[in-house]
Amino acid sequence: MAEQVEGAILQRDGSTYAVMVRSPAGLVTPELLERVAAIARKYHIGTVKITSGQRLDLIGVKREDLDAVFADLGPDAVRRTGPCVRYVRSCPGIRHCKNGTQDSLALALSLEAKYRELPFPAKLKLGISGCPRCCADSHTRDIGIMGSKDGWTVLFGGNGGTRPRFGDVLATGLTTEEVLDLMDRLLEYFRTHAKQKERTSRFMERITLDGLRSDFLNLIPYISLEK
Repeated sequence: MAEQVEGAILQRDGSTYAVMVRSPAGLVTPELLERVAAIARKYHIGTVKITSGQRLDLIGVKREDLDAVFADLGPDAVRRTGPCVRYVRSCPGIRHCKNGTQDSLALALSLEAKYRELPFPAKLKLGISGCPRCCADSHTRDIGIMGSKDGWTVLFGGNGGTRPRFGDVLATGLTTEEVLDLMDRLLEYFRTHAKQKERTSRFMERITLDGLRSDFLNLIPYISLEK
C-alpha cells in the first residue's frame, strides 16, 4: 500500500498522487497558470484537471516528486485534505455577469481567506451565487449563499453525492455584514454540535430545521423566524 501523504490524494493506480492548486473562488492569474504548466512539464505530470470545486488538480505525481512539487507551488498548494473547509466556489456575480445582483466574488474571496482549511467535524463545501440562477450550486452545498436584488439568502445542509439534499433556507434578505456574522455563528454551532464525520446534510436530518430554529436561529436578531 502506498504511503498516505498530507495534502496529496492517492490515485486509483495505487502509486501516484494528485496535488490540488489553490484558486480562490475559481480565480487564477496568468502567472499561476504558467507555473502550473511548467511544473506539469518538469515532473512529467500527465493530467491537469479543473475540479468541481474550481481548482486545478495535478494528477499523476510520483511519490518521489511530491516534496518538490509542493515546494514549487508554495502557498498555492492545497496542503490539507481532511475534514475542513475544502473550498468556496463562486459564480462571476455582479462584477461580470449581466444577471448578477450581488458581488459573489468579493464575498467568496472573503470567506475563503477566513475559513480555508480550518478543521471541522466533517468537510465543508461552500457555494456563493450572485443571483437566483445559482450557478455555484448553492442549493446543494454544505453552506450555500445566493444573491438577489433584496440581499443574500443563506442555505445550510445541502449535499450532492449519492444521497442528495437541498439545503434548508436559514435567512433571506441579509446584508453582506449579516452574512459574515451568521457564518461565524453557524460554523461555531456546527463545530460544537456535529458528530465526527457528520456532513451538514446528515446533521440537519438529525437535528431538523425546527430544532435549529429553537436552539440557534432565534438568538440572531436580524433573522425573521417566520416559516
